[in-house]
Amino acid sequence: MSRIAIITDTDSSLPGELAQKYGIVQVPIIIQFGDESFRDVFEITNETIFPRIDREGKLPTTAAPSPGQFAEAFKAAFASGADEILCLNISSEMSATYASARQAAEMFPEKRIEVMDTRSLAIAQGYMAVAAAEAVAKGGSIEDAKAAAEEIRDRTHLFGALSTLKYIAMSGRVSHLAAGMAGLLDIKPILSLQNGKLALLEKIRTQGKSWARAIELSAKAVGGHRVEKMAILNVNCRETAKQFESQLRAALPCPDEILHVDMNPGLSIHTGAGMVAVIFVVAR
Repeated sequence: MSRIAIITDTDSSLPGELAQKYGIVQVPIIIQFGDESFRDVFEITNETIFPRIDREGKLPTTAAPSPGQFAEAFKAAFASGADEILCLNISSEMSATYASARQAAEMFPEKRIEVMDTRSLAIAQGYMAVAAAEAVAKGGSIEDAKAAAEEIRDRTHLFGALSTLKYIAMSGRVSHLAAGMAGLLDIKPILSLQNGKLALLEKIRTQGKSWARAIELSAKAVGGHRVEKMAILNVNCRETAKQFESQLRAALPCPDEILHVDMNPGLSIHTGAGMVAVIFVVAR
């Protein structure tokens, strides 16, 4: 039986202990402040990145891991005994990471390396990697692992609320004037995962109303079914995320265990500090 290694990137926001449990390797997204480069999670975290952003008044840029970085991860996997590799990457709609991994795979023409565009991100992508690893642990093939990842993706939903438009304004995605007006009006945009992208669904006044709307949309997506897995994403607001969990539990049939996850800097700099979101998998 072939041994299959599962690799993803740090935009999966997969907690280290979960990655270790399933033997999943995460290749880091690159965060760049001018000429300085840092490996997402390994060399920079939300706790260090946002004070610097606020101090300097500008966002860093993000870059996909180079083909060379992926090649190193692939080489290490084969050296550790893998016969085949399945690499699950953040949606190609959001990043060039998938394309970079594909270039790296071409460097190993004698080996089987499947590179998968998850059309997903954050822990929703992480759940796909875990599903693939579980399929492999049961003796499944790469095809089985890919099918398991795709199947769980189709049952996964994300709804959240931004705390501020400040960081989006820095990125140039909206004008500084629009962001300033949004601040005056206390607008908290609602986020969702649609067609492989983080989409701004609605603009809601006040944090309380935005949370209520995110929970309302979540309840509609659950539709009375059992929730198989649930995670709460946060960006530098773990205590706030616990408050969000309390409201979720009061409104939804939540599982006993809810995973709390820090959204990694490769994505968090685009949503900004204070963001909370729920990602959940509806049972079949």
